[in-house]
Amino acid sequence: MERKVYRHLDKLPSGRAGDTLTNGCIVLEGGGWKGLYTLGVLDCLMMNDINFTSVVGCSAGALSAIGYVSGQIGWGARIDLTYRHDWNYCGIGALLRDHGITGFSYLFKQIIKELPLDRKRLSDPSRRLAVSATNMLTGKVEYFEKGRCNLSRAVQASATVPYVSMPVKINGVPYLDGGCAEKIPFPWAESSGEKKIVVVRTRELSYRREPGLSRAARFMYRRYPELLSSMEKTNGNFNSMVGMLEEKALAGEIFLIAPSRPVTVTRFDGDMDKLGALYLLGFSDMKSRLAELRGYLGK
Repeated sequence: MERKVYRHLDKLPSGRAGDTLTNGCIVLEGGGWKGLYTLGVLDCLMMNDINFTSVVGCSAGALSAIGYVSGQIGWGARIDLTYRHDWNYCGIGALLRDHGITGFSYLFKQIIKELPLDRKRLSDPSRRLAVSATNMLTGKVEYFEKGRCNLSRAVQASATVPYVSMPVKINGVPYLDGGCAEKIPFPWAESSGEKKIVVVRTRELSYRREPGLSRAARFMYRRYPELLSSMEKTNGNFNSMVGMLEEKALAGEIFLIAPSRPVTVTRFDGDMDKLGALYLLGFSDMKSRLAELRGYLGK
């Protein structure tokens, strides 16, 4: 089957990030295909020798983190903009193999043969990487850290989209998308004692979510009362958190970057021009704020 790929794929940046590390943590929000904004931000950072010592990601942010920690410029963007319409990566093949919307088996067994992952650099203990997932039994978010877990399995749990994906079991416990309990994994960075924290949003700063719980959630997860209780609070907690993050950013306590214009890409968008444009927006937004970021970091 012929793939429908991004028409400017050959213009995406490539190469390896430098070895210099920047003390601090970068926090990556989820958002499905809106995560292409994050990939643009991360590629710009790598090209400008800003490689944070700690990374924490949720859902699509967990996937985006892999290429950043492995120091591979353009790796994540090339995967998404090449394989978006490959049914084995996103479609019926993924559903049959992995019981979810994303073909993790295809990604980690087949795609990386064409776009190899630098596993040695990814596993380097000098950089921390954590991903969040929601424990369906407790309804609470849990963090899985590189070197202490099966990372590919943890990433799959973090990005297991509710309603359309089967839960991922880790040590017999079922997990769903980290965003079911916590949309932005900022608390991990804060609890880790990081003095410099960068937060990457995937929606414009004005975006807020409708509080409450959908009927679909009440029906599908009726056997998990703690999960439903958590999900009912998640959107309200998100709205409170983004307000708090904006206050911290204004006070110079964190560095916050978000799309400079409204994002029209949907969670499962297949318009390759829109996806490519969102990646470029992330790259250009970060490039325009590099001096500001360096000032925050004291570089």
